[in-house]
Amino acid sequence: MSAFDFDTPVDRTGTASVKWDRYGGRDVLPLWVADMDFAAPPAVGEALARRVRHGVFGYTHAGDSLVEAIRAHARERYGWEIDPRWFVYLPGAVPALNAAARLIGADARVVTTTPIYPPFLSAPGHMGRPSVRVPLAAGADGYQRLDLDALEDAFADGGSLFFLCNPYNPGGRVFTQGELEALGERVLRHDTLVVSDELHADLVLEPEHRHRPLAALDPALAARTITLLAPSKTFNLAGLGFAFAVIPDPGLRERFRAAIDGILPYVNLLGYTAAEAAYRHGGAWHAELLAYLRANRDRVTEALARFPGVRAVPPEGTYLYWMDMRATGLEDPARHFESHGVGLSNGADFGAPGFVRLNFACPRVTLDAALARMAGAFNA
Repeated sequence: MSAFDFDTPVDRTGTASVKWDRYGGRDVLPLWVADMDFAAPPAVGEALARRVRHGVFGYTHAGDSLVEAIRAHARERYGWEIDPRWFVYLPGAVPALNAAARLIGADARVVTTTPIYPPFLSAPGHMGRPSVRVPLAAGADGYQRLDLDALEDAFADGGSLFFLCNPYNPGGRVFTQGELEALGERVLRHDTLVVSDELHADLVLEPEHRHRPLAALDPALAARTITLLAPSKTFNLAGLGFAFAVIPDPGLRERFRAAIDGILPYVNLLGYTAAEAAYRHGGAWHAELLAYLRANRDRVTEALARFPGVRAVPPEGTYLYWMDMRATGLEDPARHFESHGVGLSNGADFGAPGFVRLNFACPRVTLDAALARMAGAFNA
């Protein structure tokens, strides 16, 4: 018997939801942005209510109890012992990507793999840095792999900063320790800095897989890595504006602080409150969420097997299904599905025209309705 209700839809109309307001009142089910349609853990709402009743909303810092909650979470989930001095608190991970590009010289290059979450592609240009895009390699099983030889060539050719995403968005790969170690060898060989976006670290769907932070593999690698983490994806807290960087090296940490100083605002005080409640009391909710997401993922997998021309593999992590539509004959698949009432992310925004991304973190009745509409779109 479930202790939490993931089945009952939460009405998000009239809440200024970016996800649900995108289609201007049209009958389109939004399965695009990485924003779950589930209420956050009850403990989060209770903690926020207590903080609001206090009534004073002044400048706030991360209290010791929050620091210890995050450290305990990282220790239990990733086997990573984080020193409290390593934290830098942020209003979001995307601004940190942009700020990190300032850590390298104006002529140095930012390397990223593709397809990738769109801010990875735009951040270097925002800071006036050139970028190099290295396509992922497709394995025989259809899963994405890092093209280590191509990445090494990019590092050797002026690639001073590498943007890593693990678990990977889109595609849902959870990179193995062997893959990360091989990447780390190349990073160290070429003295490359790494920003590792690990926001989906707690959304590993396969029980036999475990998230491995790049910085936890080797002290020398940790000294060159900025790890970005947040409870936002796991506990659906994105609107509260809380994230953090873990930067073990004191020199790199101070350089990063200087890069964000005067540019990024203070963290929202309610973000601190929600984060601590989620990390301390959200474990049972999180376990049920993962089970629900696995079942939703499997539902999408079954449906896609009946759609002609679609190529896709079940994601190992995240709640985002990446689908290759190039063999379907659809010129603009995202627009086609939208015209049939399903809003998906356009792969072109990720550097991959002909693909779409589907967010399956929603009640089953919503997902089933969307899959039925997609079936109708194929039959149209």
